[in-house]
Amino acid sequence: MFSPGHAGANAYARVGVETGVMGASPHRLIVLLYQGARQAIAQARMHLQQGNVPDRGMAISKATRIIESGLQQSLNLEVGGETAERLNALYSYMARRLLEANIKQSEAMLVEVDGLLATLEEAWIGIAPEIARMAAQPAAESMR
Repeated sequence: MFSPGHAGANAYARVGVETGVMGASPHRLIVLLYQGARQAIAQARMHLQQGNVPDRGMAISKATRIIESGLQQSLNLEVGGETAERLNALYSYMARRLLEANIKQSEAMLVEVDGLLATLEEAWIGIAPEIARMAAQPAAESMR
């Protein structure tokens, strides 16, 4: 189905993703999780529009796994306080909506979850300068 050239391109892409993850900061890893979940939802929407039920289900399952096993599991509920609790509840809601979207074949529900993820991703990216400043502080203090 694919030419040997595509196999090489696919292998190269996998290495690029793995390298990006291996060298990423914890902050960047969360951004990658948001992007991966949103990409899976975009694929689910495409498969929904095409009537491709198996691939739609796989894409929704991928988005759900990223939310539950990546984003939700990264929360520290003991240290994160109310913010972590609210994010935990929001991630649970998103996972339920994705399941419901698959069952009801609802593009609107997929769009809703993608919008929530986009808002969180934008906020997370927005705090990058503060994260960088905080990370630089201990290094600067240790040089004194």
